[in-house]
Amino acid sequence: MTLHVGLYHFLIVSAMLFALGIYGVITRKNAIMVLMGIELILNSANINFIAFTRFGLMNLTGQVVAIFVIILAAAEAAILLAIVLNVFQQLNTVNVDEVDKLKN
Repeated sequence: MTLHVGLYHFLIVSAMLFALGIYGVITRKNAIMVLMGIELILNSANINFIAFTRFGLMNLTGQVVAIFVIILAAAEAAILLAIVLNVFQQLNTVNVDEVDKLKN
C-alpha cells in the first residue's frame, strides 16, 4: 500500500494553518500570541508556494517567494518583539486591548 500525497493534501494543511492563525490573531489579546498567529498565516502561504512549485504549477518562483516570506517574517518578528518589549517597559502590559496610548 502506497500513500500518495497530492497537492490537495498540502492545500488542506495550509488552509488549516491559515484558519488557526486567523483564529489566533482575532481571539488573543496577548501581543506575542498575535505574533504567533501571524507567523502561522505566513507559514501557510509558504506551504502553498512550495506545494505549487513541487507539483509544477510554479517554477522556481515559488521557492524564491517562500524564502522572501521567511526573511520578511524574521524581520517582522524582530521589529514586533522590540515594540512589545518597549510597550511592556512603558505600560507593564502586552495586551493589545490595553495599549491605547502612544504617549504615556
